[in-house]
Amino acid sequence: MLQVQDLVTRYGPVTALDKVGFELETGRITAVLGANGAGKTSLLRTISGLVRPDSGRVLLEGSDITSAPVEQMVRRGMAHVPEGRGVIAELTVAENLRLGMLGAAKTAPGTDSSDLAGGSDLAVTTLADAYNLFPVLGERHTAQAHVLSGGERQMLVIARALLSRPRLLLLDEPSLGLAPRIVAQIFGLLRRLVDSTGLTVLLVEQNARSALSIADTGVVLNLGRVVATDSAAALLDDSALRHSYLGF
Repeated sequence: MLQVQDLVTRYGPVTALDKVGFELETGRITAVLGANGAGKTSLLRTISGLVRPDSGRVLLEGSDITSAPVEQMVRRGMAHVPEGRGVIAELTVAENLRLGMLGAAKTAPGTDSSDLAGGSDLAVTTLADAYNLFPVLGERHTAQAHVLSGGERQMLVIARALLSRPRLLLLDEPSLGLAPRIVAQIFGLLRRLVDSTGLTVLLVEQNARSALSIADTGVVLNLGRVVATDSAAALLDDSALRHSYLGF
């Protein structure tokens, strides 16, 4: 699905990513883990085209998208949910969700449009689907986004991204500042979406334990470099690595 090859991203004299490389398998969750300053957010921003790398490549389904404009990546089926729950505060829940539908991924050559929906009750192609997935959004569909709680805003931005019908979903710190109950709900939903629809997820998280509990694979960053890539189960079992880089 996605190949990251020797990415180097710098901000002036600071190297945020130093020859980062790994691959994502279709229909799986890959968690990118590490402490603050490890390069996790820079990685997502570089993959999605918000930041241009100094060198290296990003391949999506075999095509080089390193220099592609952001709108082209959306059309090709990539959705990026950045840190910070970026809703449009003055719009209602329903209006925010309709914005996601404007960016619905076009069907790739040789792909049936029904495949993008996943043929599952968890597929999200209409507002009704989003409300079924997140009932609280249906209850508050006429409310302006600025009155929502932090957890409700996080659900809104994820639902909005899913309405663009992505094949690849990039999530940056979705658990940040949320109660453990809400985190468990959102992470459990992500796991079910992946299992039911074949969605591919790249999940950046500082909450390593929770992320690894739902991920298939983990990539550990430290100071912009990959220090470990393995199955989620193997990373959870590696106490030395967890203590050194993941804080538990």
